[in-house]
Amino acid sequence: MAGVVLLSGGLDSTVAMALFLERNALDLALTFDYGQRAAAREIEAAASIAGYYGLKHRVVKLPFLAQETHTALVDQSQALPSLTTEALEDDRGQTTASAQNVWVPNRNGLLINIAAVYAENLPEPSYLVTGFNREEAATFPDNSQAFIEAVNQSLNYSTSKNISVVSPTSHLDKMEIVAEGLRLNIPWNLLWSCYAGEKHWCGTCESCLRLKRALTFNKQEALISKIFK
Repeated sequence: MAGVVLLSGGLDSTVAMALFLERNALDLALTFDYGQRAAAREIEAAASIAGYYGLKHRVVKLPFLAQETHTALVDQSQALPSLTTEALEDDRGQTTASAQNVWVPNRNGLLINIAAVYAENLPEPSYLVTGFNREEAATFPDNSQAFIEAVNQSLNYSTSKNISVVSPTSHLDKMEIVAEGLRLNIPWNLLWSCYAGEKHWCGTCESCLRLKRALTFNKQEALISKIFK
């Protein structure tokens, strides 16, 4: 089987890719630029990570999605939501509001369907590898196993080569994903998971806080110091 990985350059997609590569091959890493604040940093990170694993890397630009996204992940006139570590436990309150403030219309559905176009051009049936996780599925339903199953039903009709989505991290929370990343010796110095696109990680957006909490759980104070300078 062949494979295309949707690689953002962040923790989840990198670990998902590394897990998949333990037993399978990948043909292509795709990164999407839809006007997100961290697009340049994500592209740089993804290209470096793809190179680290010896994968071909392509960037797909989706300028129309930026025009149709009115939340803080793209619209820089709005402030990114800033949380506390304690707030991450509040799935129905602050984290739900945070998710709404960085929501991109149909992002994962769109990206998967675009990746399927590339997969259809491969010579054999292909997997689309995504870095979803159980923890964020509570507020981002397009990270859930139910979403994967629904998308795969759709792909049965919209593709002709038995293409399907797999997410080796979908049953894991961030603590478990970090543990797998440590076991797999992923290139931590190449990652970019921050919502912001500045020189350094902001340390206060939801993505930064979830990673920091997971690293703390895994007793990785040295990594925290290196990443969150």
